[in-house]
Amino acid sequence: MIDLGIVIVNWNTRDYLDRCLATVFASQDVTFEVVVVDNASDDGSVEMVRSKYPQAQVITSAENVGYPRGNNIGLRALGYRGQADVNTDAPRYALLLNPDTELPTDALCQMVQFMDEHPEVGVAGPKLVLPDGSLDKACRRGFPTPAVSIYHFSGLARLFPRSERFGRYNMTFADPDEELEVDSVVGAYMQVRREAIAQVGLLDEVFFMYAEDIDWCYRIKQAGWRVWYVPSVTVLHVKRAASRKSRKAQFEFWRAMLIFYRKHYRQQTPLWLHSLILMGLLVKGGSGLWREIRQPSAPLTPA
Repeated sequence: MIDLGIVIVNWNTRDYLDRCLATVFASQDVTFEVVVVDNASDDGSVEMVRSKYPQAQVITSAENVGYPRGNNIGLRALGYRGQADVNTDAPRYALLLNPDTELPTDALCQMVQFMDEHPEVGVAGPKLVLPDGSLDKACRRGFPTPAVSIYHFSGLARLFPRSERFGRYNMTFADPDEELEVDSVVGAYMQVRREAIAQVGLLDEVFFMYAEDIDWCYRIKQAGWRVWYVPSVTVLHVKRAASRKSRKAQFEFWRAMLIFYRKHYRQQTPLWLHSLILMGLLVKGGSGLWREIRQPSAPLTPA
C-alpha cells in the first residue's frame, strides 16, 4: 500500500518546482506517488518535469484553474473520491505540497510516522521556515473568527504577540518548536488522512487561492478529527513564488477571507458586527469585493 499521494499545483515556478521534485524523489523510507497539476504555465515547467522526473504524473490545464481546483484534479487522479466510501486503493495519506518547498530526506517518513502513531489526527503539517531561517507563521493557525481577525488586522496581535487571545491568528503565543494541536496548517505542506477526505470531501473550489486549506481543516475538525503542528520536521518554504507574479493575489486573499467568514461565521454574527466586518473587508480588499458582497459565490464543496 502506498503511504503518500503527493499533489503539487504549479504555475510558472519551473526552477522552484525542479528543486522541490529533486528533494521529494530523494526521500527515504516511504512510498509515494506524485502528481503535478500544471495551471497553464508558459515557462517550460511541464517539459522540465516530463524530461527530468518521468516518474511523476503530469496533468496539464488549458487555463489557471486556481489552487483548490488544481489540487482536487490531482487528488482525484490519485484515487481520492471525496465524500464516499474509503477507496483503499488510494494512498493512506494525501499531501498537498507547494512547488516552492524543499524537503529533508526524512521529512515524508517522519510525517507519515507521526500520523501512524496518532490515529485521531486527520491533518498534520511540519514547521515551515523561510529562506532567512525565520518561521513561516502560516504553518500553524487559528481559525479567522471575527474576533481573531479583528485582533490580527487591527495590530493588537503585533502589540501583544504572547497573548493567547490576541495572538491566536498565527499562534504567536506558542514556542515555534512546541508540538501542539492547532486549528489549521497551511496548504504548502498539508498531510491529510484518507479516511478524513472520504468523510468531508475535497477542497472547496469556490476559493481560487488562499483559505481553502483553512476551510478544509475547519470541516475536518468539525467531523471530529484533530489537526497537529509537528515542528520536529522542518521544511523550507520560499513562499509566494507564484502568487507574487499574480495581480489577482491580493484581491483573492480578501475575497477568500470574505467567503470563509460568510460560510462559517455569518449566521452567528450580529448585524452591527457583520456591517463592521464588511466595511473592514472593503477597506482592505478594495471596491472589487463589492460584487462578491452583493452577489456571493455559492459554496462549491465537491461531493
